[in-house]
This record gives sequence, C-alpha cells and structure tokens, in this order.
Amino acid sequence: MVRISPLRVYSRLTLSLVFAAAIASAQRGGPIPQQLTFEPYHAAGIYNIGETVGWTVTPGPVAPTYRYKWTIRRNNADVLKEGKLDLSTGKDKIEIVGEVPEMIYVAIEPTAKLVPDPPPAAPAADAPATPPARPGRGNPNGYVGGNTGRNNGLYAVGAAVAPTKFGLSTPRPADFDAFWDAKLAAQSKVPINPVLTAVAVDTHPETPTVEMNTFVLDALGSHAQGYLAKPAGDGKFPALILLQYAGVYALNVKSVAARAAEGWLVVDVDSHDKLPSDPKGNAPPNYAAVGNTDRETSYFLNMYLRDSRALDYIMSRPDWDGKTIVLMGTSMGGQQSIMLAGLRPEKITAVLVCVPSGADSNGDLHGRKAGYPNWPSTDPKVMNTALYFDTVNFASRIRAPVLAAIGFIDTTSPPAGIWTELNQISVAKEPLPMIESEHNNLTPQKEQNWDARSKELLGILLKGGEFKPNELK
Repeated sequence: MVRISPLRVYSRLTLSLVFAAAIASAQRGGPIPQQLTFEPYHAAGIYNIGETVGWTVTPGPVAPTYRYKWTIRRNNADVLKEGKLDLSTGKDKIEIVGEVPEMIYVAIEPTAKLVPDPPPAAPAADAPATPPARPGRGNPNGYVGGNTGRNNGLYAVGAAVAPTKFGLSTPRPADFDAFWDAKLAAQSKVPINPVLTAVAVDTHPETPTVEMNTFVLDALGSHAQGYLAKPAGDGKFPALILLQYAGVYALNVKSVAARAAEGWLVVDVDSHDKLPSDPKGNAPPNYAAVGNTDRETSYFLNMYLRDSRALDYIMSRPDWDGKTIVLMGTSMGGQQSIMLAGLRPEKITAVLVCVPSGADSNGDLHGRKAGYPNWPSTDPKVMNTALYFDTVNFASRIRAPVLAAIGFIDTTSPPAGIWTELNQISVAKEPLPMIESEHNNLTPQKEQNWDARSKELLGILLKGGEFKPNELK
C-alpha cells in the first residue's frame, strides 16, 4: 500500500525564488551601496601571457567615503603587487602584466574614512522608506559597500591569463581508477531495492500534473535518498539528475515538481543518507571533515557512491527514454555532477554546473588558494586522501559535453581549480566566465548568463537536441 505524506507541493518554482529573494533582501537591510566601479581592459576578463591585465577605477554610483588599498594576488595566493587608490582626478587604474597561466585576484579594501559621515538626506514625501544597509559580519570597523556580497567595504576583481593552459597542481594518483572501479564493482553486487513513498502534489491549473515520490535505495555502505518526479501518466522521459550544494537541509520539492512539469524524469539526490524532507537527519554539520585522513572513511566516499546508485536506479526505470541523462548542480552539487560524469562516463549526455567546488584540493601547497571542502593542507594524510575525491581527477574520464560557470572572484570555488578541471576534459566543453561573480550564494545577481545559458540548454536537451559547447579557443 502506498502511503501519502501530508506534504503539499506546489510546482511553481518562480514563487519560491521570489520569496527567497525577498527574504535575502530583508536580511541584508536593502541593497549594498557601491562606492567604486571597475571597467576591465578586456570585457571578457581573459588575457594572453604578456598582456597587461587591468581595470579603470572610478567613483560611484555612491560617492566614496573611504580610502582604499589594493593587493594583486596570483590565484588568490601569492602577492604580486600592492598599491593605493587615488581618485583625486576622478579615476585611477590597477594593472599588472600577466606572466604565466594564472588567475589574477585583486582585493580592494577600505583603510580609513575620508570625511565624517554626512547627515542622511530626508526622503521625499512620496518616497517609500528604505532601510539602510547594515554592515556585514566580521566587520569591526563598520565599513559598508563592496561588490563581494558581504557589505563590509571589500571589493574584488578578477581576470584569467591563458586559462586553457592551466595544468594539474598535483599528480593524479596512479591507482585512482582502480580504487573507484573496485568500489563500483562492489556496489553493483548490492541490490538497489527501491522503496518509493508517494507525495501529494498540488499543481497550478495551467501546469501539467506530476507524480512525485520520495525514494530510498540500497547503496554500498549507506542509502541513497531523495525525490523522484515525472509528468503524470504513461510515457518515456529524458532524465535530469539534480545534485545538491553544501550543507544539511531539506530539499526543495517545488523546484523538483517544476522540472517534472517541464517534461523531465527528475531525480533530486540528497547529499546525505536522510529523508529529503528532513532538515537535519543524522548528518553531522561538519561532515566534510569526517574521515578525511583515509579514502575508505571519507564522508565523500559514500556520498559519491549514493550519487552513482541514483544513476543506476534511473536507468532501471521503464519510464526513462533510454537516451538522455543530464547532470546539474551548483557548488557542491556541481562537484558531485563532475564526479558522477567522470565516474560513469558512458551513461551521461550532458553536464551543467555552476561554480563547482571540490577542484584542486591540494592547491594551497602549490601557489593556488584552495576552496571548499577546505581540507587542511598542513596534514599530509588529508591531502593524499583528498586526491581521490578531487573533481580534477575525475574530469579526464568525462565523455559528455560540460557547461561550467566560473566566478572570477569566487573564494569558495576558486576559478583556477575549475579551469584546471575543464582542461582535463578531452571532449568539447563550454566555460562560462562570470567576471564579477563571487560564490553563487553571495552574488546571485551576477549569474544572469548562467541562468540564461543553462535554461537554453535544458530546453534543447529536453526535446532530444544536442548540446554543442561554445568552446574557448
């Protein structure tokens, strides 16, 4: 007998996005003021070796009230050059010659107030009251403004120098393939034993009805769990596997239902062995550090195997069209997507990822700032273990076209690692530079190009079309 949960789902993703944006704006206390504007010498943010990488800096749109210093770092690690902004003539410049394949990261920081704070202007009689922007956390001097999404006065700009020439910072383990092939072989002996529980779905009158279930699948050492959704009724559908960003939380049923209403057979995989509607389960909040000194105990071992098990399951279903499987995710969801495309290369049609994390885990040892999962570079055992879960080492196995959005000032998913990852992929791939973007949760307004391109490609793939990447030459 199928149990119907009391959960009511609305397949209108737009409503949830608008609501989330409204909450974020309220928490921030209004838009973050911008005292500086940066115009790159190259609009695309990409330079050749020997070219001058630079920006023209001008005030505005808010009048500057601080003095600023700037620091240029290679791959956000080694300091190359420092200076102070001088806007007395109305503009200044920051520049450096690109000498090697590298990401140029420039931090522009306030150092002191120029003038006392002016009294606030009285709003017009008919103007709505707007709460002032509050300073960001970790900001003892009370600076406001900045383009990194933190409202602490910090600005950043970034550029890529010969990014298609980025190479591995650390050799790939000689037994990498053997390790993962053995894990897949062991998991293949575990029956999937799918258990589905129906979830009632309320749909908009103009939206096709969908069928939704939670699922539990047996995997090697744990259970894969999440949501399964599809258009109501009989038929065969292309598959879309959604992988999740970092954290422990309940999955968004609205977005899953919305994708199914478009015509997808959707599997939304929880990153943890827990019910997808449960905000916590038994997942430890510090899961990224769990077992990180041994590849057999790393938390990411079972996470990656659960993702592979979800793929096994979707291919076993008679309502899959037998042709199309698209992987999609942001941040740690992008990390899992790249991993799964490399772990199971023969099964994947396309990979769409935004600011994927998990690349270049040993970067701190080689002049590149590493990002999430932020494994400590001071522990040799951790660094060795990390190589077996680093997406750079899965990338060379990928056979499907990849779209990867790259934030040039991203400090969570550093761009040098993503470029390195893409350079290991032997088939066509499409880098999507977002030169003003920090991580997606900090500057979502800077990701319009990703939103547009990923939507376009999903529409093509849904209809059985081919993803032909716009390659960077």
